[in-house]
Amino acid sequence: MGNLEFIGLACALALSALGSGLGAGAAAQAAVGGWKKCYANGKPAPFIMVAFAGAPLTQTIYGFLLMNFIAAAITAGTSSTLALGVGVFGGAAIGLSAWMQGKTAACACDALAETGKGTANYFIVIGIVETVALFTLVFSLLALQ
Repeated sequence: MGNLEFIGLACALALSALGSGLGAGAAAQAAVGGWKKCYANGKPAPFIMVAFAGAPLTQTIYGFLLMNFIAAAITAGTSSTLALGVGVFGGAAIGLSAWMQGKTAACACDALAETGKGTANYFIVIGIVETVALFTLVFSLLALQ
């Protein structure tokens, strides 16, 4: 492997994980704020906000999988440039999905804390954002074939 492949491998994981960290951080902060709002109003604090806060973490797994797919493709003869491009742009797209999922989950925490309603709806829209990362992973794998 040359230098370009290593950069692609590193970016696939690092950019995905960066987005997961940003997304989980945003959602976790909103969960804490939501619980505070509930406590201040004498309402029960929904534990399900933990799931909202953790939702962006799966994109780190997708980044790890993408990194492994790139490594396998390199072994099979994929060009350095393709490995670099898929790693950088695939990792960035997965990371962006994680970040936006965290922002969506943050809004879900706020809404749930205020109304106590809509949990299933919130999970549906969080899942829609997750789908962007899954599509990126699958399409990147296909590009490496």
